[in-house]
Amino acid sequence: MWAAGLVFEAVGDRQLARFKADPAHRGRVMDRGLWAWTRHPNYFGDALVWWGLYLLACTTWQTALAGLVSPVVMTLLLTVGSGKRLLEKRMAGRPGYAAYAARTSGFLPRPPRRAPSRHRR
Repeated sequence: MWAAGLVFEAVGDRQLARFKADPAHRGRVMDRGLWAWTRHPNYFGDALVWWGLYLLACTTWQTALAGLVSPVVMTLLLTVGSGKRLLEKRMAGRPGYAAYAARTSGFLPRPPRRAPSRHRR
């Protein structure tokens, strides 16, 4: 879990850096690669790292109980605390972000939703 989180976070960060480096993408929303599956692959990867470290430290029920606070607090900070919440507030005004948010998971990776059909029968 720790290694998967590290890879997920690193790949997401690399994809975003490459996207931002292209001047043609200025002002656009990154919606490719891992970013098509979750709006926050770096935060998801970070959460996996914390949960992986927690699992590695669980050698007894006492350490499991004592260490549980760390991954829980970090996951909450990443999802409802300062991480995701503040970034999405800043991104909300960008052109195309509302449509991106409607089709892309906020945290847990999943295949993107299809755009709603404009013509109903």
